[in-house]
Amino acid sequence: MKKLCVSLVCLSGIFHFSLATYAQEDQQIDVEQSAEVFLEQYTDEFQESFFEALKQKGIENYDKAINLLLECKRLDVESTAVDHELAKAYLADKQYILAQEYGLEALNASPANYWYLNTLVEILIKQGSTISTLDAQIPFDSPKLKENLALIYFRLKNYESALEILNDLRTSEFKQQLTNKINDSITKKQRDIPKKENTVSTTTITNPLKRYNDQIAELIEDNDFSALLEITSEALESFPSQPYYYYAQGLGFNKNSNAKKAVEVLEMALDYLLEDSDLADKIYKELATAHTSLGNISKANMYLSKIKSGS
Repeated sequence: MKKLCVSLVCLSGIFHFSLATYAQEDQQIDVEQSAEVFLEQYTDEFQESFFEALKQKGIENYDKAINLLLECKRLDVESTAVDHELAKAYLADKQYILAQEYGLEALNASPANYWYLNTLVEILIKQGSTISTLDAQIPFDSPKLKENLALIYFRLKNYESALEILNDLRTSEFKQQLTNKINDSITKKQRDIPKKENTVSTTTITNPLKRYNDQIAELIEDNDFSALLEITSEALESFPSQPYYYYAQGLGFNKNSNAKKAVEVLEMALDYLLEDSDLADKIYKELATAHTSLGNISKANMYLSKIKSGS
């Protein structure tokens, strides 16, 4: 059953993502062989429901996809591949609590599976959270899970977290190779960052979060909104769960007369926002501005009503 579960997840995921050449060979699965195993082991009813679910998810008909996957779950309650697909479908539908529930089930059934962990990390990012909040619910004693997590953080360009995970692992070829790649990426990134004379200190180099915060605040103060769009795009590559960066980017789009794009990123800012009333008010203000530009007066008024008096 475990082999089959890996086959199923391969069918639905391998076409749109591939690990870099440094990933271990046992993460590379032959699609044709996997499909053959799948067809041999499951009933026609399961096959039809499962592949129709993938089709419906692909065309963003998430409700129907979820219902079909729940039917697959009824037919095979132990299928971790179905749990994983349910997690992805609920994630796409922004039902993050249910997505996390099924993502945890899949990962706990197969801790060494890269794809299951990758999906769970995505779900947590959408909630403004991290995998560390689930310490008690995930088998972190699995070296393979830690290796996969380091790879995921590396892919997300979250180099500090990747190195922190690698430090917990025993010395190995995998650890050495990935550590070297991370250090190379950090060096390249620092070399490519435009440096302003007398403004870059040792602190800002070693603390990229502070550096981005300082640069963004300076660009907003200078009303340099074109440069603001560039630096926020770079910042979000390294820190994709920071609501302040989405807010700043939304501000930049508003100031550059791109209200539609502003709404998109500002709504993402709200997705990641936890408890920060001051930032929330700033986001609401920019959303009101963007919707006013788009002629959506009712939505603009809705966001204005959310702003606390005195803000």
